[in-house]
Amino acid sequence: MLDFSTIVNILEQMEQTTSRIELTNYLVTLFKNTPSELIDKIIYLIQGKIRPDYEGIEMGIAEKMIIKIISQISDISSSKAYQKYHEIGDLGSVAETILKNKIQTTLFHEKVTMERIYLTFDKISKITGKGSQEIKLKLFASLFNDSSPEECKYIIRFALGTLRLGIAESTIMDALALAFTSDKKNRKILESAYNVSSDLGRVSKILANQGLKAVSAIKIELFIPIRPMLAERVRTAKDALEKSAGKAAVEFKIDGERVQIHKTDKKVQIFSRSLENVTHYYPDVAEASRTINFKNIIIEAEVVAINKNTEEFLPFQELMHRRRKHDIKKIMENYPVFVNVFDILYASGKDKTNLPYIERRELLKEVITKSVDRRLSLIQQRIVGTVKELEKFIAKAIENGCEGVMVKQINSAYRAGAREFAWIKIKREYRSELADTLDLVIIGGSYGRGRRVGKYGALLLAVYDKKENVFKSVCKVGSGFTDEVLEELFKELGKYMIPKKHPRVYSKLDMDSWFVPTIVIEIIASEITLSPEYDAGMNSIREGFGLSLRFPKFTKKIRLDKNPQDITEETELVEMYRKQRNIKL
Repeated sequence: MLDFSTIVNILEQMEQTTSRIELTNYLVTLFKNTPSELIDKIIYLIQGKIRPDYEGIEMGIAEKMIIKIISQISDISSSKAYQKYHEIGDLGSVAETILKNKIQTTLFHEKVTMERIYLTFDKISKITGKGSQEIKLKLFASLFNDSSPEECKYIIRFALGTLRLGIAESTIMDALALAFTSDKKNRKILESAYNVSSDLGRVSKILANQGLKAVSAIKIELFIPIRPMLAERVRTAKDALEKSAGKAAVEFKIDGERVQIHKTDKKVQIFSRSLENVTHYYPDVAEASRTINFKNIIIEAEVVAINKNTEEFLPFQELMHRRRKHDIKKIMENYPVFVNVFDILYASGKDKTNLPYIERRELLKEVITKSVDRRLSLIQQRIVGTVKELEKFIAKAIENGCEGVMVKQINSAYRAGAREFAWIKIKREYRSELADTLDLVIIGGSYGRGRRVGKYGALLLAVYDKKENVFKSVCKVGSGFTDEVLEELFKELGKYMIPKKHPRVYSKLDMDSWFVPTIVIEIIASEITLSPEYDAGMNSIREGFGLSLRFPKFTKKIRLDKNPQDITEETELVEMYRKQRNIKL
């Protein structure tokens, strides 16, 4: 048993610092004080979840429900609780403030332990159907009635996934390595295990109970998604070939959704880039995958929407019609897809990620040519050794409706979860100085005028600072939106509206509305500029200046396939600016 008060004491100390070293040390203390059978549950809650992403388990707790609970247990009105939320900006702190003034009337208390909290969360996640909201309210109220104001604060933050401590996954792994092996260098072993299991809770539990050797033995398993390998970006074909030692494989970069397909004889599951199980959105892809004769395989592919009459590739946004929960059969008919397979990670019970790219490609040819479904095809590829050859292939890709190309080192292994120059992306130029698009998260909005009255005229966007685990403002965007998309965004953003700037958002600007960083959109711009108003890249180029985008424009892509942590990183933005200006480090 672990008293929750023990955890709260450590969390309170962590809240007082922003130093990564201090945060790591506090986490080490927390992990050492946690019984080994509970370590995975602590890890999940710190990550803002109760199970790994690919299981798709959520509690379904909204801020309105938390406000209702606070109102019930404190005997104040919901409107007063909401007013307090508007003043403070964090529901955990609201509960703590209000409950400190509550006269305690309960005579008997059940102890609040970590086990009890997690069990309650688990029960809440499984409650569905008629009357489910009332049952959830009762479970939470029972927990809150036995908790101190400080404990309520962190129970709420865990429930909403808003711990506000700026703890990145890398910091958690550093702390686990120190707590259970006394050597931070072993973090690499933990990271490797996490990259193939996509479950940091599982990794931590094996480490705590069985040791580092058992963690090293964690291997790829069917129906557990592997964290995808990511690409770096360059501006020119010349840069790409130089990074690839003068010879490389180049593939079409299709404007679709990247998926990981797991298949046995009878079962197929499909996972998105963000590890979400999306099989129910793509029953036709699952059906096509069953025609592959190879047993027990994991392949990666790009699913692209096509015109049902001409079979031409359609823009990414058309594919997002597939993300609806109802009328899947009708949607499949209106938005058919092709599956463009580009890598193989596992086949016939064996891990293939350590094979050189060129050998994986040959195996992939064998796998896909044995498929009998025309909806599955091998992505177009060529080996190039000159800039001219690469530029011709880029032109061919664009002519075929692609957004660019992927350049891959011929002898490179597949490094799950890594972002490096073994894979390089070159996107088509949009007749602008900035040759690539950026994926940015919406953090704020200002109301529009004229045709946009009642909607947002401009949206405040941010990049991700991986080191500090925060989002930093980079620009406002108001162009490129159709009325239909604006209406859709207005409704969707309403789900994530908060009364104050989110604690993990850095911005000097005042906005009409603030949002939990959730919705990702794609942006193009003419160039990256220095700006004293925006926090992205602050002081990285010039003291007192951050980076912003000149003439940003929405590309009509809402990236439902990306989590906020998958967006353009601050370090990428800085590097793009340096290359744009030919600034050498």
